[in-house]
Amino acid sequence: MTIRTILVDDESLAIQGLELRLQEHEDVEIIDKCSNGREAIRSIKTHKPDLVFLDIQMPGFDGFSVIQGLMEVEPPLFVFVTAYSDHAIRAFEAQAVDYLMKPVEPSRLADTLDRVRQRLTEKRGVEEVEKLKEVLAEVAPDAVDDIATGDGTEPASSRFEKLINIKDRGQIFRVDVDTIERIDAAGDYMCIYTGDNTLILRETMKDLEKRLDPRRFQRVHRSTIVNLDLVRQVKPHTNGECFLVLNSGAQVKVSRSYRDVVARFVH
Repeated sequence: MTIRTILVDDESLAIQGLELRLQEHEDVEIIDKCSNGREAIRSIKTHKPDLVFLDIQMPGFDGFSVIQGLMEVEPPLFVFVTAYSDHAIRAFEAQAVDYLMKPVEPSRLADTLDRVRQRLTEKRGVEEVEKLKEVLAEVAPDAVDDIATGDGTEPASSRFEKLINIKDRGQIFRVDVDTIERIDAAGDYMCIYTGDNTLILRETMKDLEKRLDPRRFQRVHRSTIVNLDLVRQVKPHTNGECFLVLNSGAQVKVSRSYRDVVARFVH
């Protein structure tokens, strides 16, 4: 897999330094270099790269303006590279893969590229499934539903998040979804419980559900999602309701409307 990459920085020495460090990674192909935001937008639309290393503070269009200028096209992955740390939170809010400080350290760059490779593998896996579904829709329509629900096909799960960035108390937490035990809704905010920590995410339950694998994360109440892999006991209750006991010892009520969730534990 070749990572087609564009470098964007108004300082030529910064581009040269990053280019030198990227030479150590054989799967990275630099297809263009831009010195300002307007050039970057044109180049990204023309070349459709996989990855863009983007400086934030540039004359005219800054890095965030570049992303806004690409709203009508499918964007590449972005890694912000800057000399200033005060933009970190906004960078992650813009869904950047990572945020690197100048001068870029080789070890940090290597870690970032590992995350990029993971994201691209997941993305390409989804694209392959979509292409397969288009073909099957013509020649074997009944098989499309099996792929859509992930029956027997590992790539179907790749469209769901493995890490979630959560801005909480002025910090960015990168949470492995495997550690999420349950999620409680409070209006437009979600309380994310990881067993030993509780974080607040500003997002609706509906939107968050789309990011999580439904084979593992299921709603058991109007305002609660549970990681089924972390359920250790089912305790029957009155009126057809029951409680799920989680690994942490927390108990979550399952309302009658979601009894089908419990069925998978007793069959």
